Amino acid sequence: MAAEVVEARCLVMGSAGHLLVAGGPELLAQAHSRLEELESLWSRFRPDSDLCRLNASPAQWVRLSPPTIAIVRQAVRAWELTGGLFDPTVLPALESAGYTRSFEALPQELLPATAPEPAPGCADVGIRADQVRLPPGIRLDLGGIGKGYAADLVAQELLASGAGGACVNLGGDVRVAGSPPAASSWVVAVENETAPGTDLVWLALAEGAVATSTRLRRRWQRQGREHHHLIDPGSGAPTASDVVSVTVVAGETHWAEVLAKAALIAGLTAGIALLESHAVAGLLVTEDGAAHSVGPWERFVTWTPNCGGTSPASAG
Repeated sequence: MAAEVVEARCLVMGSAGHLLVAGGPELLAQAHSRLEELESLWSRFRPDSDLCRLNASPAQWVRLSPPTIAIVRQAVRAWELTGGLFDPTVLPALESAGYTRSFEALPQELLPATAPEPAPGCADVGIRADQVRLPPGIRLDLGGIGKGYAADLVAQELLASGAGGACVNLGGDVRVAGSPPAASSWVVAVENETAPGTDLVWLALAEGAVATSTRLRRRWQRQGREHHHLIDPGSGAPTASDVVSVTVVAGETHWAEVLAKAALIAGLTAGIALLESHAVAGLLVTEDGAAHSVGPWERFVTWTPNCGGTSPASAG
């Protein structure tokens, strides 16, 4: 007999979450609880979180939970592998741009800020088996990579607990694993960021991850200028590249998230080169609305608005 398929929607890590599990309501509750636990560890808006304790203790070795040690390791590795385009040390610059509280609590118009400064980078971040040390002046933001890593972790834990299949979607960072319900592949809808409420493309995956990074969401006004949350580490200011959104298909959600963000910050030409160098599939959308595919992108596409067919049911 096929496993019962259950689903739930929730608000977690500042994003809309969607969980789809083949295995019954107990596993669904387990996944939801785990996501809340991870948010409590990695939120920069909770003073007692692992992340806030670390950021508040410069030049000290801080003992952290195993999931936090693991994600800090991955964030530093991502900084190295992207040549600094992905940089978790942008937190001071993010705050300087005005993102000082959870996004839903931000006023639409913010007061003037200090001049942006380049992110310091991760070269001097120390990591031991259960401790991390940040140099003075360095504080970390784990927002985007945190969602991706949480999706990876929870999907893996669901299968280890007996789920036949799982889809974990955290604000568009999607991990699918195991057997999909009533289909040969998981089908993931990618929203058209230039036309909210519509879909840009539908992707079919047997296993793996999809993540989208965009500068068209999480925006606010400051001194008459529009700001957003994607910081260029080189300048410390919100990125102004010619790319407005990037979607990446990869084996792991946190890695897809890292590469999508790095490619967006790099801009079209360098972004394409970055994704090609890491042998992933991707789609970069520029300010003029043009879409530029990279790698084996078409292999995953099952539907687009121009294909003449009807979009399939979404996996999340």
